[in-house]
Amino acid sequence: MTKVDFYILPDTTLEARLSFACRLAETIYRKGYQLHIHTQDETMARELDELLWTFREESYVPHRVAGDAMEPPPPVTIGWETVPEPGVQAMLNLNDEIPEWFSRLERVAEIINQHQDVLRTKRACWKTYKDRGYRVEAHKL
Repeated sequence: MTKVDFYILPDTTLEARLSFACRLAETIYRKGYQLHIHTQDETMARELDELLWTFREESYVPHRVAGDAMEPPPPVTIGWETVPEPGVQAMLNLNDEIPEWFSRLERVAEIINQHQDVLRTKRACWKTYKDRGYRVEAHKL
């Protein structure tokens, strides 16, 4: 059964949320997982794409945005409407909604900051996961 982790940030900004997403993506990649980052929209996907190249000078997270051609596919993909390719084991969900295909993955990570809209939507996500019987764990940072 899919394990769900909520990472709760003290900050209120989107920048802090995306910066943490980059650090978490790097950690997940280094652990050997195939990762899909599910964004709210293409704008967020492109912003995250840029950040993954620049968030830390010594960091390298091989990735591509959905629809960009790259062979072989890198271990990290970023998308907002697409279902991840077979073999993806983990998802970092930056979307307000829980995608219907999440349960086929081993791990799901949700990032919450203290912005009221994010808190409201992610509380609803927490409740949905719990109501469906998934193991949910909170990590206050």
